[in-house]
Amino acid sequence: MTTINEAKNGLSKFFAILKQSLKGEEIDYTSINIKRAIILLAIPMMLEMMMESVFVLVDLYFVGHLPNSSVAIQIVGLTESVLTIIYSLAMGIGMAATAVVARRIGEKDPVAAAKAGMQTIFIALTINLVISISGLLFAKDILLLMGATESTAAEGKLFVQIMMGSSMVIMLLFLINGIFRGAGNAAIAMQSLWIANTINIVLCPLLIRGLGPIPALGLTGAALATAIGRGIGVMYQIYHLSKGSSNLQVKWSYLKPHWNQIKAIIKVAAPGIFQFVIASCSWIFLAELVATTGGDNGSAGYQTALRLMMFFMLPAWGLSNAAATLVGQNMGAHHFERAENSVKITTKYTIIFMGIVTLLFLTCGSLFASIFTNDKEVISVATQALRILSYGFVIYGIGMVLISAFNGAGDTLTPTKINIVAFWLFQIPFAYILAKHFNMGPTGVFIAIPVTEVGISIVAFYIFRTGKWKQVKV
Repeated sequence: MTTINEAKNGLSKFFAILKQSLKGEEIDYTSINIKRAIILLAIPMMLEMMMESVFVLVDLYFVGHLPNSSVAIQIVGLTESVLTIIYSLAMGIGMAATAVVARRIGEKDPVAAAKAGMQTIFIALTINLVISISGLLFAKDILLLMGATESTAAEGKLFVQIMMGSSMVIMLLFLINGIFRGAGNAAIAMQSLWIANTINIVLCPLLIRGLGPIPALGLTGAALATAIGRGIGVMYQIYHLSKGSSNLQVKWSYLKPHWNQIKAIIKVAAPGIFQFVIASCSWIFLAELVATTGGDNGSAGYQTALRLMMFFMLPAWGLSNAAATLVGQNMGAHHFERAENSVKITTKYTIIFMGIVTLLFLTCGSLFASIFTNDKEVISVATQALRILSYGFVIYGIGMVLISAFNGAGDTLTPTKINIVAFWLFQIPFAYILAKHFNMGPTGVFIAIPVTEVGISIVAFYIFRTGKWKQVKV
């Protein structure tokens, strides 16, 4: 009887924490129990990251059932690979926003936190103007550069133009959520992604397949649905920024550029941006290598596997984002030991999660791939990729948390150095040698990915143990 009561009490406590985390109550994360703080932050952050990957999965599902689905999937996948550069910029600036805002919140200075957040938005708006124009002018050339055939590039031109032309909303969605995460308002970040995805899920089948007076737009419909969904998600974010809260009182006058503060933010953001761009460029090279050695089916299978991997990996990234917020806020409050313990506990949770994902991919990879396409060759390639990629997931998850801890502390330079060596000096040459010199084709690329990620994790663990990240000032 006692055991049953304890189980009921444990379940009751869990649902109470779940409700609190989804509701988004304002909490001092520098003083409550660390495990509770991680769970309160991680639940909405994991759901937020999962929702980000749903955009592409929804597009893949519907375009994967269009005529000539391998070409459609390839266009979506290759475009998404290019968009990772925009994601990298957004994540780099957003990561700097999280670090600076979290540090100011930890110092109990909400005005400085709000000003820093708005200055990051100014930086993002300035950068994105160039990206949008480039995407509109060079859409077809971008697909050709990625290894697409002339006919595939011509068919996907408008899709790329819409996706890159609307890159402003992509960047703002990431960036503003980074501000909310730094302030500890993870629930708002999650809610904006839920709204954006709900709209995308509703609009995708309507605009792709058509209904009544709505014409069937195919790939173009997928791009429009995603752009509209993300745009409304950003409007929701802006509403809450304007509304404000006790720990983040935003004024639009804070958008006026303050060059000294911008310089300080760029000092943190620049290595962070470069950090993600390094990884993104590596993924782009790998996508091109698969496309040239594996053809349309190889490329479509790889892109399907990659999107599935990201769907399951992004929740782990949400966990690591919780560690970043706790590190930043606790360092601002000068609770350095608490910051380190937050990372250690988050790592344990991530190991459990990634272990479950590994088992799912090893046993159900083919089933997952078949959801998005009926092409047996594409499913075969995707299944093989998922199996190989999953071998390094647990260690990869550990590295993900450690890298986020460095970023949350404002030490963006260390992960950047790690990425340069791991991706450009090792992964790209290694994948090229396996794929072409040893004639392994796409399989060689698949093998290079987990090997590289394991190496990153080992190096990150060693550096974390030195404790130098605790000395960073932002």
